[in-house]
Amino acid sequence: MIKYIFFDLGATLVDESDVYKSRCQFAIRQLGIDPAEFMNKVYEEAKVSPTPIRTAAKAYGVVLPEWDSSLEKLYEGAFDLISYLYGKYKLGIIANQALGTQERIDKWGIGKYFDVVMASAEAGCAKPDLKIFSMALDKAGCKAADAIMVGDRLDNDIIPAKKLGMKTIWVRQGYAIYQSIDDESKRPDYIVDSIDEIYHLPEAEKDN
Repeated sequence: MIKYIFFDLGATLVDESDVYKSRCQFAIRQLGIDPAEFMNKVYEEAKVSPTPIRTAAKAYGVVLPEWDSSLEKLYEGAFDLISYLYGKYKLGIIANQALGTQERIDKWGIGKYFDVVMASAEAGCAKPDLKIFSMALDKAGCKAADAIMVGDRLDNDIIPAKKLGMKTIWVRQGYAIYQSIDDESKRPDYIVDSIDEIYHLPEAEKDN
């Protein structure tokens, strides 16, 4: 019986595309190269790195500016999904985030729906470390088998959650589309191309 649904934030509930664009443009200006060259490097890094723009920039010797969270916004439909699931399940967040995660989700109007907010800056550890998942489950008072992890990265979200025995939903948004499943043992329980598809999954049809 699923009791808790945990969400990643970036590229799962939160659209970071404007931040991506800003950071890529910064790197391209610094390098003075063909934008396609840099973006191809980003896409290649996205296959294996949860921070492909930073990794690509580092490969070229570029130090990126601080992440500009003011450019973040909720994906269309994220608020409606969270408000729909609230009451059917307990909801939580497990995310690699800078300080102030609760304030940011409050600003977007979804903070009140989450009973557990486990962000790396406050937790002192980051995904894919199993510790941050275990800390969230402990705070929730929930067994791994009774929880689902929803995230965009196989490496950061799906694989560690599966190791603990959580159910998993892989949302192929953002740079996650460049990842591939190279081992069937790492296959998520569900694969969706947008959060809107979560409405149609069996676990999301639980009655109040």
